Amino acid sequence: MAYKSAISLETLYPNSSLKLSTPSFTPNPNEKFSGYIPMEKLEIKYSASSGPGGQNVNKVHTKVDLRFKLSEADWIPAEIRDKMIELHSNKLTKEGYLILRSDVTRTQQLNLADCLQKLRNMIRDAAVTKREPTPETEERIRQRQLKAFPP
Repeated sequence: MAYKSAISLETLYPNSSLKLSTPSFTPNPNEKFSGYIPMEKLEIKYSASSGPGGQNVNKVHTKVDLRFKLSEADWIPAEIRDKMIELHSNKLTKEGYLILRSDVTRTQQLNLADCLQKLRNMIRDAAVTKREPTPETEERIRQRQLKAFPP
């Protein structure tokens, strides 16, 4: 029998599983997008970054290219997908792939996290619905325009 430390993970957390895995996804019916992005449905490529950094830039592939076909992303609600296609048509390829890149930091993990955060922000921006102005607001806007540009 091997020696077990008093501060081993089994001793500190006796009822928890020590297996590291992706947490299971439980959708919330109240939210349009929960923030969960299934990694297995994304194409992620790493390449050498550009810019200063000396030998590290030449040796380590830290730049992250994240891509997926937006029209086939079933994990994004259809109305948000359509709005994203409308808002970010300049970021789509001819084949319909949305491409995000990051080489902000010197590590792969932080650049991947940056790409995922950019994607979450794009999805949340598309999920926001614009409110219709109330009649009072429309009247105030009309009064301001009359004041600014008298007939």
